[in-house]
Amino acid sequence: MDRLIAFDRLHNFRDLGGCRASDGRRVRRGLVYRSASLAGMEGPDRERFLALGIRTVIDLRYPWEIAAKGRVPEDLGLAYLNLSIEHRAYDQAAIDPALDPWRYLADRYAEVAEDGVVELRQALETVAESEEPLVFHCASGKDRTGLLAALVLTLLGADEDQVAEDFALTELATERLVADWSAAHQGLAPAWPGYGRAPEEVVRLFLADLAAAHGSVHGYVTGRLGVSPETVAALRSRLLEA
Repeated sequence: MDRLIAFDRLHNFRDLGGCRASDGRRVRRGLVYRSASLAGMEGPDRERFLALGIRTVIDLRYPWEIAAKGRVPEDLGLAYLNLSIEHRAYDQAAIDPALDPWRYLADRYAEVAEDGVVELRQALETVAESEEPLVFHCASGKDRTGLLAALVLTLLGADEDQVAEDFALTELATERLVADWSAAHQGLAPAWPGYGRAPEEVVRLFLADLAAAHGSVHGYVTGRLGVSPETVAALRSRLLEA
């Protein structure tokens, strides 16, 4: 809970630091953050954001989302990468309530893991090589952001329970995410009553599927994504306490 950072208008912003790796070390705080969209940042939120020392933003959204909804303010002078990891768009608010929603979302994550190999590789390389704090985000900071966070934390040696716990922290923002959707759709409610939810089961299913297909998360990253062992080592060196 102490990893959550409160803003007035930014949602679902938190530090990835604090998890314990398998070798007993902890993930360092203040280096990698995850968030929902950074558009609309103004006033006190700008000052809070700048105080974190973030110098790089990885935006995981589609270019058309950025064009429609905006991006982190350009006048902040940050390094900005648009790495759209999802290649098959779907309307999460319109998921059929008759479906198993968590299985459905895990299947969409599997699509991202297969389709977005170039962007995911570049995102992981950027996290590993960045010399200053960075943040990665999508629209709600839940699915695409949650997928990348799960990869990063697993590579750092966090166990599945900690990865799932981090994923589920998004549920603290569900009410605000639903309110934002409703405000953008004439006060309507999403057709799918689970909109904005992020139960642990989703990421657990995704990790199990990834391990079944590639042997392990590490096997997926170094095999399917083509991330070098040197990059994984650099990620651990940078983000784990000495």
